[in-house]
Formats: sequence, structure tokens, C-alpha cells
Amino acid sequence: MMAKAFVVMQYLLPRYWLTALIWRIARIRHTGTKNFLITKFSSAFDVNLEEVKLNVPIDFATFNDFFIRELADDARPIDGDDDAIVSPVDGTVSFAGAIHGDSIFQAKGINYSLGDLLATDTNEAERYVDGSFATIYLAPYNYHRVHAPLAGELVAARYVPGDLFSVNEATVSSVDGLFRRNERLVMHFLTATGPAVLIFVGALNVGSISTPWTGEIRPRKTGVVDVLELSGHPTQVQKGDLLGWFNMGSTVILLLPKGTCAWDDDLEPGETLKMGVEIGELKSAA
Repeated sequence: MMAKAFVVMQYLLPRYWLTALIWRIARIRHTGTKNFLITKFSSAFDVNLEEVKLNVPIDFATFNDFFIRELADDARPIDGDDDAIVSPVDGTVSFAGAIHGDSIFQAKGINYSLGDLLATDTNEAERYVDGSFATIYLAPYNYHRVHAPLAGELVAARYVPGDLFSVNEATVSSVDGLFRRNERLVMHFLTATGPAVLIFVGALNVGSISTPWTGEIRPRKTGVVDVLELSGHPTQVQKGDLLGWFNMGSTVILLLPKGTCAWDDDLEPGETLKMGVEIGELKSAA
């Protein structure tokens, strides 16, 4: 009952105003305030502080700086097998499996199309028809940096304006086409086995998405799709390289073409992942 009430309430809430408010609160620099926020958040969500690179809370200028914290250098070893696809994030598997035609599974009774998700020309969507997808949810307590799941070249990045519904389980199970309705950053890669896409999905209270190429991208509900400039940072990435971060929690979606991927047998809904662990294996393109 509470979950349904939360979903209904989101239609009534001023989602962009609330997200902007959270953005401001997360960037308060007053020492006592930001230390209070960091300490209370860490305690409430049982954040593992032992793996954090800096001292908590004193080395963080704001709560947001803590939220997008770096981890110690050895905290997330990257699977070194050349054929291994690794988890780009710490998180929980929402769903992973096959794309049926151009239809991606969201929740029981709810699907959405590749074309709507990518919001680009049909040729790009067609590359992933009958391919593979993995949707991974980042809870507030998770490490919120996003890393390359495989080596390749970043060839394009597009920001798609959209809504800001929550991406928790209750909302995903109730809001039709949630991932193609919310704002998102779509990153296109060229790898040794063909193209791949990694998508940052925005959400309620996600004040912004940042990458080394684009800097901070603030939410925008409407407007045209922005083709982002990539010349300011090297576009060749190795597996495990930093791609960006969520300023508050959300979801990532990974797309691979038909015949190029075999997910691990245990990549099932509810599976908890750490960034860098193998989640699948690359195969030669069909």
C-alpha cells in the first residue's frame, strides 16, 4: 500500500523543484551542516566507510562530494579476462536478458522500445534488435561512479531531456515506459566485437549527471536531444575506466548487439554487484 501511494504521489509532486532543492542542499559548504548530513546518511544507509579513499567526513567539502566519493585504489579489482564484460557500477540487477525484437523488458506487463530509449535515428536502434540488455539499479548507499564495462572508443554521447520519476522497484513496476520517459545520457561505444551502449538514467533527486567529457549536466524536462562535445577528454577507454557519476542515485542500462554477449547464469533480478566483477562474456558478432 505504501509503495503504491509513493508512486501515485510522484505524479503530484513538483519533481523538478524537489530535485533542484536537493541539488542545493547537497552542495552546502557549511562545515557543521555538511558533516551532519554525511554522518547521518552514512549511519542510516550503513555505508562502508573503510573502502573510501578520503577521511569521512572531514575531507569532503560538501555532501555531494561524499556521495560521488572515490574508493581506495584496490577496493574494486577489475576482471582482467579479455572476454569478460564487467559490471559498470555497484548496484542490484533489476533485469538482464535478451531484447525481443526492439522490445526491452521493464517489469511484468511493461516493456519499452529501443527507439524510444535511444531517442536517435532508427539505424542506431536497429543495431541492438534481438540483442542483450542489463539494467542495474544504484541504491542511495551504493558507490555512485560509473565505469567502462569493456574496452572501446566513446564515439558519441547524447543527452535526452525527460521526466524525473524515481527508479526504485515500486515505480519501475508501475510507471509505463519509465526508462524512456526519464532524462538520460546515452553513451555509444565501438568495441572489438562491435557497438555497445551505456545509458545513465536520471531520476527523482538526481541533481545532475557528470562525465569527464561533458562536465555537469543539469536536468531539463523538455527540448531537443543534445549531441555532446567529446573533444576535451580522451575517447579511448579501457575496461574499468571512469565514465561519469550520478549526483544522487539512479540506474544504468547496458545494450549489446545480437550474438555478441552471453550473460552469466547468476545475473538475475536481485543479484548484488560490485563494479569490476564479471557479469558476462563477449562473443564474436553473429
